[in-house]
Amino acid sequence: MIDAHHHLWDLGARRQDWLDGPEMAPVRRTFTAADYHAVAGVDRSVLVQVLADVSETRDFLAVAAADPVIAGVVGWVDLRKPDVADVLATLPGLVGVRHLVQGEADPRWLTRADVRRGLRAVARAGLSYDLLTLPHQLPAAIETARDLPELSFVLDHLSKPPIASGDLEPWATHLRELAALPNVTAKLSGLVTEAGPGWTTAGLRPYAEVALEAFGPDRLMFGSDWPVCLLAASYAQVREAAEELVAGLSPAERDAVFGGTAQRVYRLG
Repeated sequence: MIDAHHHLWDLGARRQDWLDGPEMAPVRRTFTAADYHAVAGVDRSVLVQVLADVSETRDFLAVAAADPVIAGVVGWVDLRKPDVADVLATLPGLVGVRHLVQGEADPRWLTRADVRRGLRAVARAGLSYDLLTLPHQLPAAIETARDLPELSFVLDHLSKPPIASGDLEPWATHLRELAALPNVTAKLSGLVTEAGPGWTTAGLRPYAEVALEAFGPDRLMFGSDWPVCLLAASYAQVREAAEELVAGLSPAERDAVFGGTAQRVYRLG
């Protein structure tokens, strides 16, 4: 069992401005590796960046080095800087890079020349790139993944579909177009948060089915998105929902979603 997407943060170590809103009160506290192990019960996991701060990435690598469960870190580097390759060389143990593209005002941020140069450096370093996008940013993600076939892209949270409204389009069409590219995989993660506190597994199912059809189980991986998921559901509820959503798959296909895909894509050994 591999959880391909979770976070940690320490409010005493660095400020988390994104937690300031009243809606974030349930998760406005420090979450440690010990807190994660108390709820997760997985064999291995992938710890994913929270802040656009390379010092956080260094701290996460230190946590992972001391923790037999945390098998990989998806960190942050400034893709726009010309020294991306040099910075990556100082981060041994990194398995991937992520930027908070969802927060960029430019929907075509991924197509910028400096960003593309940085992404090529990520590919040369043998790392993956996690796509954190919103649905309206998917066209730029499609173009970028098509233009950089040498880079392995991982789509986080299925690009945050509008589950709360029940709309499928144009998200579903864009997702299928992205999934047609062989260098892209995706995480079955973050869906309960997009659905909101009143979520149901039935409400998540249409979105999971589009993803399963588009990517197939060999290119999908489970991620809890803990502790962000606590805004809508407990860790156990997220895992149970994911298990229910893939219950119709064969045992081998379920094994891929809950471990094999993450192990292969992130090269977890």
